[in-house]
Formats: sequence, structure tokens, C-alpha cells
Amino acid sequence: MLQLQQYGGDSGEDSDESTNDLSHLKPLETGKNIDVLQKNFSVCAAPDVVPTGPVEPLHFTEVNTKEISRNLKYDELFAPELGPENPFLTQQQRARKNMLSGFVEKAHISDFQFENQRRTFTSYGYAVDPTVDDSSKEHTAVVGATLAAEESSGKTVFESTKKRPLDKRKRKKNDNPEDIEGFLGPWGCYEDEQRVVKPNDQEAEELEEYLAKKQKRGKQMDEKPLEERTVLHIKDPVDYQGRSFLHAPQDVGVNLRSEAPPERCFLPKAQIHVWQGHTKGISAIRWFPGTAHLLLSCSMDYRVKLWEVYGERRCVRTYYGHRQAVRDVCFNNSGKQFLSAAYDRYIKLWDTETGECISRFTSRKIPYCVKFNPDEDKQNLFVAGTSDKKIICWDIRSGEVVQEYDRHLGAVNTITFVDENRRFVTTSDDKSLRVWEWDIPVDMKYIADPSMHSMPAVTLSPNQKWLACQSMDNKIVIFSALNRFKLNRKKTFSGHMVAGYACSLDFSPDMSYIVSGDADGKCYVWDWKTTKLFKKWKAHDNVCIGALWHPHEPSKVVTAGWDGLIKYWD
Repeated sequence: MLQLQQYGGDSGEDSDESTNDLSHLKPLETGKNIDVLQKNFSVCAAPDVVPTGPVEPLHFTEVNTKEISRNLKYDELFAPELGPENPFLTQQQRARKNMLSGFVEKAHISDFQFENQRRTFTSYGYAVDPTVDDSSKEHTAVVGATLAAEESSGKTVFESTKKRPLDKRKRKKNDNPEDIEGFLGPWGCYEDEQRVVKPNDQEAEELEEYLAKKQKRGKQMDEKPLEERTVLHIKDPVDYQGRSFLHAPQDVGVNLRSEAPPERCFLPKAQIHVWQGHTKGISAIRWFPGTAHLLLSCSMDYRVKLWEVYGERRCVRTYYGHRQAVRDVCFNNSGKQFLSAAYDRYIKLWDTETGECISRFTSRKIPYCVKFNPDEDKQNLFVAGTSDKKIICWDIRSGEVVQEYDRHLGAVNTITFVDENRRFVTTSDDKSLRVWEWDIPVDMKYIADPSMHSMPAVTLSPNQKWLACQSMDNKIVIFSALNRFKLNRKKTFSGHMVAGYACSLDFSPDMSYIVSGDADGKCYVWDWKTTKLFKKWKAHDNVCIGALWHPHEPSKVVTAGWDGLIKYWD
């Protein structure tokens, strides 16, 4: 009590001596004053509680106040200032904010309704206007495609798909397993379902033409192939005995009918002849089968030419029949017929001697490579690798497709028959190598490795044991052609530049050397056993796309380039 008595005022003001000093009072008055003090300074031990009555209004404080004698509440601390508006505030500073990016009003909408309107806007282009909150109106205001909303009466995705007419479609049923012809099981179609029949050839052509016009393709594919013609460039198509130019000459110093290869091969040293006649780059060259006394070449000038290898080395015949660059050519076993595949999507079968076009084949896709089946009893069949990842087998007699091998993931570049023609190996832009059994459309072997590159040219060795593949990483890689088709990692031939070009390669007849062209127009020769580069020389002014070693000559090589020339080296 004495402490309370000595306690001064309720602020830091200087207390009066008369207030604290009670000595001048009489004893009786002192007791009365102490009673008064007890009543004034009664201690309240009750805790602070939240008032339940009306909340007292905020007490605003003057801006100029230096001291505050009471504890301010949060609302008062952050209450707005009174007085005139600051003229220098930006619109952004003046705006009310309840979050960093602005002011968000409280809204109550269910997740379903929000998602429903969002999907409706995505699907139909309209949704209920979220700013309008008046459900009493009959026509709710919409944003977006108002015309579409009027047509569909403002139906949402949920409402429009509520009634599904297909839910009540009845299926045809026949669960009787004894009825062999009519048994449907769970595969019965709907009663009102119309089965789509595959269009016939005429309808397919009309559809193709319609789609071409619709997609506004630049040049529509010509329906009719180009009319074929041929030109014979030599005066005497037959000799004094009545034999045509297909008959091998005998007085050339080498037995062209021999089955055995030369005992030993040597590196060519000099150019001995140039065949000129193509006006654009050459795509491929092929020896006449067996004798190699003729050379067939196809070019980007849309033509195929046949050349003499011996004698006067003239151009024998030119075959005109394609609208675009010819990609590949292939003789049959006798050499009396050959195939030409071009970018005009046609494969044509020609009579080598007369130049007549016997038949035409097309799958409406670009054929990249074409090969006759080498078996004598299957000379009526040939396979072609196309741009739509398929290998298609045609029958010459009927003109029909008899088999399709459709497993590659990219355009098919090469087809090579191995294992006595029971199998064939294909390479593709999908950087894989696949091995197929003849007439079985599932690959029996698939070789793909992350380190592998596309291999646009493949050649089988003379002993049928190895496949030499021109790889796009400037290497020639070797696979075994028997049984396992395993990559031979010890044999890799490098040093040339072929990336981006399908430069073909060849073995010497005795398997001593490998010869290949390259992108700079050079010709390279490696040793087969040691993989050592023996020789390289400048053969062409542009890409040297093909190199072939003569099968009966020990040191003669023919090369073809994109300069339109075919050169003979010895």
C-alpha cells in the first residue's frame, strides 16, 4: 500500500511533493487518505479477453504527433492517412491491393463449374461471362463466339455430351461356336454400322488426285508414264555371224566366260579411257552379268546408257523413259533385261537388246534401290526399297505386288542377297541393318547400335562371306554374311570422305583390295588383309559416286562421277 502511495502519476510528469509527502497531514487524516488510495488503486487480476460487444471505432492519430501514449492496434497502424490525396501517386500505387499483383475479389465457384466453362470455351469458343452475377436473366451473357452459343442454346461440354446416341446402339450377336461361318463372339459390329470397303484402283486414283488438289501440292504426279523410246548409236547391231552386241567378244586377250577370277590383282596406275554422253551426274553403274563386256549407267539426266568396254568403247544404246533422275539399275541373270528405278516413282523393265520397255511398276513412292532375285527359278521376281520404308516384291509376269517387307523405320537404301540367295540384307536411313528370309515379311535379324550410322551402299565379297558397308561416318565397316551377321571390329577402312553421299564400293576379284569413291572426286584403294590405304588419286571433278573392279581383269577399275563422266583405269 505504501508502494502504491509512493507511486506517482500515470505518466512521466514531475510529481508534486504534496502528493508524495504526507507528513504534514494529521494522523487521522492520513488514515482516511490511505483508504481513498486503496479505492482508487484497486488491482484487477482478470486477464484480457476479446470484447463481445460492439467494437469501438478506430482512433485516428494526427500526422504531426511525435509521441503516442497508448498501444495502437494493427488496423490503426495500417489505417490510411487522412487529408488531401497525394497528386504524385501513380495509378498502380493508388489502386487497392490485397496481393502483390493487385486486388482479388472473393468469388465462390465450384471446381466443376470452372472446369466445365473452361472446356466449353476450349471446345466451342464461348463460356458464361464471369463478371455477370445475375442468375435471374433467361439468357445468360456469354463471352467469345456468341453466334455459336446462340445456335447451341449455350450448352456446355457437359450438357451436350450428356445424351450419347451411341450408348444405346445394338451390336449384332452370334455366340454360337458351332456356327463356323456366322460366329461373331465379342467382335460383332453395330447393327447400323457401315463397313468401309477398300477403294478400287480407279477410286484410289481419284482420291489421290482430289487430295493433291486439296493440299495444293506444287506438281501433281503424272498419271501416265512418259512414252519410252530408245536410240541405237552403232551402225552394226549384229556381227557377221548375226550375233548382237550382247554376245561377248573373244579376241580381247582375256577369257570373259571364265568362272575363275584372276590369280593376282594389281593397283591401277593410269586412265585409259573416258566415256562421255551423260549431261548430268551419274547415279549408278553396273557390269553386264558374267562377261562384263558391257557397262550400264543411269544418270540424273533421266537417261540410261549402255557402253562397250572393249573394242571401240562406244555408247551402244540410250534408253529414254523417265521424267526424273534415274536412281538405280539392275540386270537380270542373263543380262537380256534390266530394271531402272527413278524419282518419277516408276520402275521400268527394259529389253537390253531392242530397247523396248516391257512393263512398268509403281507403288506411288520413290524406289531407291531395285534388285532381281538371283535364283534362276525366281527370275520373274524383283524387290525394290522405297521411300516409305517398305521393301516391295513384284512379279514381272503378273505385274502384281506379291510380298511387302515393312519393318524399317526409314527409307530403304540397299538390298543385298546372301546365303545362296535364301536371305537378303537391307540397310536404311533408320541406321539399322536387317536380315530377311526370302518371302517371310518379318526380319530374322536386326542390327542397330548407337554408334552405327546410315549405310547407303553395301557390296557382297566375291567369296560370299563378307558384307562391305559404306558408313556415313567416313568408314567402310565389314559384317559377316554367314550365320550371325556380326560386325567385324578389326576390319574398318577409313581415310576417305563420304558423309552425305551414297558412294558405292567394290572388291577386287581376288579379294586383295577394296576400292571406293569419295565426295571429293577421289578414288581410294585399301588392302583387304591389313586395312591399310594403298593408293588414292583424283578421279573426278565432282563426287566419285561409283567404283567397280572388272571381274576378269587384274588391274582395271571403272569409276563414275557427278561430273557426268565414266572413266576407265588400268
